[in-house]
Amino acid sequence: MATEATADGTDDASDAPDAYDALLDRVQRWNAVGSASGVLGWDQQVMMPEGGTPARSKQLSALSSVHHDMVTDDETGELLDELDDADLTDERAAVVREVRREYERADAVPVELVEEISETGSEALQAWEQAKAEDDFDEFAPYLEKHVELKREYAEHIDPDRDPYAVLFEEFEPCLSMERAESILTELREALVPMIDDIRESDRELAVDTFEGTFPEEDQEALSREALDLVGYDFDRGRLDVSSHPFTSGNQFDCRVTTRFDETDPLGAVGSTIHEFGHAQYNLGLPQEHFGTPLGESRDLSVHESQSRLWENHVGRSEAFWEEFLPVFQEHFPQTEDATVRDAYEAFNQVYEDNFIRVEADELTYHLHIVIRFEIERDLIRGDLDVEDVPEVWNDKYEEYLGIRPDTDSEGCLQDIHWSHGNFGYFPTYSLGSVMAAQLFAAAEAEIDDLDAKIADGDFDDLHDWLGENVHRHGSRYETNELVKRATGEEFTADAFLDYVDEKYGELYGI
Repeated sequence: MATEATADGTDDASDAPDAYDALLDRVQRWNAVGSASGVLGWDQQVMMPEGGTPARSKQLSALSSVHHDMVTDDETGELLDELDDADLTDERAAVVREVRREYERADAVPVELVEEISETGSEALQAWEQAKAEDDFDEFAPYLEKHVELKREYAEHIDPDRDPYAVLFEEFEPCLSMERAESILTELREALVPMIDDIRESDRELAVDTFEGTFPEEDQEALSREALDLVGYDFDRGRLDVSSHPFTSGNQFDCRVTTRFDETDPLGAVGSTIHEFGHAQYNLGLPQEHFGTPLGESRDLSVHESQSRLWENHVGRSEAFWEEFLPVFQEHFPQTEDATVRDAYEAFNQVYEDNFIRVEADELTYHLHIVIRFEIERDLIRGDLDVEDVPEVWNDKYEEYLGIRPDTDSEGCLQDIHWSHGNFGYFPTYSLGSVMAAQLFAAAEAEIDDLDAKIADGDFDDLHDWLGENVHRHGSRYETNELVKRATGEEFTADAFLDYVDEKYGELYGI
């Protein structure tokens, strides 16, 4: 019979098998090493002087090697084998399941390859930043080529008989199949392409010029801090900085966000900041008592993206949110004093005809940006596309799917940071997360009385509580579909997202 959980929902450790306690101790130690790597990675993108890359790449490589050695040590495998037939609670069984998945993947890969991937990532990051600044893909191409080769080798070590891209996708979404991901992406493409065509043909004129002008960076930063205060970011456990590509880094005790500013686009900073807040709120909401174990870690990147996209799109882009936030915005930028809440809502939700930049994309065309990246990186890893051909293929796909063609590689294939890290398989989780966000938010709306009015009053407590109860507190206890089903009562599908965009953009554009 399974061990009973204590009243607060955690397992009673008094009768835990010795092997389980020993395994948990090992997991907490190697996750501490991973946390240290995370801080060094944050520093490299935010604080480190430009000349620090050679030393930082060695530091991160050494830590990745130590982490790999700890995970793949013989004792880890022996403890897992010992626990195969142990009588474990559901929580402990989930921990063992997650640790076994990590162990089996890591054990299949030589430590020398892990070190080389880490070192290449540090060097490639600097090369990408310079290549993007100088609009010179050729400067980044050798690093991308090396990453592709290393990641093919990595996937082959894990499973030489499977599609290497599917193996890499599991690094970021281990619980949903590649087939399921491709199916959802196909659903989105088939629904959104004709919808976007209808929007472009619509004669409805939105207030798209509401926030035209110049908005100084220092004022945007002050506004971003107020936005974080409004939605409930805990600055005692976090901080806001600037980076070339917005990101979130940390855990339930220390979770930091970054954003970026364009003096002609204040909404871009608002959206990015609220997006990263969603990531941070998930991390900060993970159970503190399980820090360093799977029960204190986020489920996967699809779920993580669901939290950021929920806050960015379902809250930050809502008309209700701007009822509370527009006066704050106007305090910082008095030149917008004549704007109405409806004006702000329309401006923030316009569908762009000529946007090349994913992180600046509207809510609909965003997913075509994802599809393009997904198709290119899948073909790179499968050997169906050469690195030297990436810029041309990228531009061709933009023309085919979005009707626009980038003039430079900086606004084309060099715009995203992910390939400099060797993160192939990451991009699909953005769209999966958006789909999941719609399903979760619909369930929250059904259970929280007058959620829209609460958002309009700047009261986010009930939404925080709902997400904490249904998503954050579970860590990695449940696999993705099970987590969604427990939260919403339904299997994970694209239905709620498609209903949401149909209703929202049908009303906005009269289609």
